[in-house]
Amino acid sequence: MPTSTRSALPRTIVIGAGPAGLTAALRFAQSGRPPVILEADDVVGGISRTVVRDEWRFDIGGHRFFTKVPEVEMLWDELLPDGRFMTRPRLSRIYYDGKFFDYPLSPSNALANLGPVETARCLLSYLRARLRRNVDNGSFESWVSSRFGDRLYRMFFKTYTEKVWGVPADRLAADWAAQRIKSMSLGAAIRDAVGLRNRGNQVTSLIEEFRYPTLGPGMMWEECRDRALELGAELHLSSPVTSVAHRAGRVVEVVAADHLSVPADQVVSSMPLGALVASMRPAPPAAVLHAARALRHRDFLTVALVVPESAAFPDNWIYIHSPDVRIGRVQNFGAWSPYMVQPGTTCLGCEYFVNEGDELWTMPDDDLVDFATKELEAIGLLDAAVVDHGYVTRVPKAYPVYDHQYHGHLDTLRAWLEEHATNVHPVGRNGMHRYNNQDHSMLTAMLAVDNIVNGADHDLWAVNVDEEYHEERVAGDGGGGGRAAPLIA
Repeated sequence: MPTSTRSALPRTIVIGAGPAGLTAALRFAQSGRPPVILEADDVVGGISRTVVRDEWRFDIGGHRFFTKVPEVEMLWDELLPDGRFMTRPRLSRIYYDGKFFDYPLSPSNALANLGPVETARCLLSYLRARLRRNVDNGSFESWVSSRFGDRLYRMFFKTYTEKVWGVPADRLAADWAAQRIKSMSLGAAIRDAVGLRNRGNQVTSLIEEFRYPTLGPGMMWEECRDRALELGAELHLSSPVTSVAHRAGRVVEVVAADHLSVPADQVVSSMPLGALVASMRPAPPAAVLHAARALRHRDFLTVALVVPESAAFPDNWIYIHSPDVRIGRVQNFGAWSPYMVQPGTTCLGCEYFVNEGDELWTMPDDDLVDFATKELEAIGLLDAAVVDHGYVTRVPKAYPVYDHQYHGHLDTLRAWLEEHATNVHPVGRNGMHRYNNQDHSMLTAMLAVDNIVNGADHDLWAVNVDEEYHEERVAGDGGGGGRAAPLIA
């Protein structure tokens, strides 16, 4: 990627070229302050990039473009006009106990799959939890069980959640549940079916369809990169940050690989928050470094299997709740965009939530292709004989982990930065160690730039801290309560 000549004067620096970093970079450039962008990878887009292998394109995790933030939608439309930003129908299901449940779940489908006896048991378990007001002790397990009952929790939440995070659900903080499990749930579906749901609190879904770039999500961020560069931004790929110098309460220099040194005026950072603090020079106190190193991430890999279009399912993706296989979710990339696959074929993206260095992460690619093929065949989604070939993509630090200790560690790091690095502005998913979707990551970047350029006073940490799941709108609801995971007393 061509770059401009670097100035020796202090510059605005953007660390990371994912959705948050590139949004910040474009906003800075549009305001007349073109930044220096430092990206550790050799491509832009972060986890929202499009992976290209031969003539196939893969989306890492599936990135629907939906939002309730007007500024974000306006930017998407600005970047991808002229038919390059499609509207696509959404179809997704849950595979559990050999059956497929609609997701979001519908009463008729849930009842048909569970049967009247099991439905009655789930309802009794739900009523028992609500009448007893089971204590919510702040764990994912207690949060879900206290709201939906133990039976629904063990059937539909426990297995998948433990696949995603790799820890027992009783050791996972409830923030994940509060962000992701809302009224559109199996509990709500069963309450609907038996007439116990409050119709005045009906959910209006925003996700029966979604928007999507024709060539995958990376198309959006490649365009964003190009616009920023046209306005004078400077991009350095394969340039992970190695140290950040600070003095008198401000960062004064950022050093990246190959001895690239950039004097700093303001820094917007989407690199992992713990890694950012650990790179500070002089080093923070031991307690702060401990907090930085204790923030954990979950890593991710996709095995993309090339199959005939006729061998695929119609869904965009399917959640695999079966404990018998390691696969957590499977995508049909042809259902996301026909332009990502070849005519008459599609790719099935088998998603595994892993830890860097574990047995799946280190497994050779050919063995992973065979492993994923056998898992799909074991649960009846695929005949192994139709798989032509496959590709593997590994993504480190894909998801910030919400364990019981992360709140305290996060508070420690924020307090230290607010005193010793007042011109550093964390944004985005890894930058804030918060499981934001890309629209909220973009919003944190927009607000950070507004604070820097226009002297605004936005609280970036308030973005996406409410009780309303951002895929849904509750009629008459004005917003949330300010805690990421409210407890039941």
